[in-house]
Amino acid sequence: MIKVLIERRIMPGLEAEYEQAAREAMRASINAKGFIAGESLCERHHPDRRLLITQWRDLSAWTDWLHSPEREHVMQWVLPLLTENESIRIYEHC
Repeated sequence: MIKVLIERRIMPGLEAEYEQAAREAMRASINAKGFIAGESLCERHHPDRRLLITQWRDLSAWTDWLHSPEREHVMQWVLPLLTENESIRIYEHC
């Protein structure tokens, strides 16, 4: 099992649009093979910063989702709302 942390910074004033797009992206990932769970967090006192924590069966499942047409489709709505590229980190049990 792995956890994937995705950090995003949203353009000021577009938080509501981002929330809608991010919900759609999360709904799509739920149907991905190997997806276990996910949550989205807002950084306290920084409404433009988000952290997504997703849990996957293994690295292969995450990689399949990362490069899938389904993710590419939903990210078309998310990416234009960001001020910079999302940061992705992968963690596993030691």
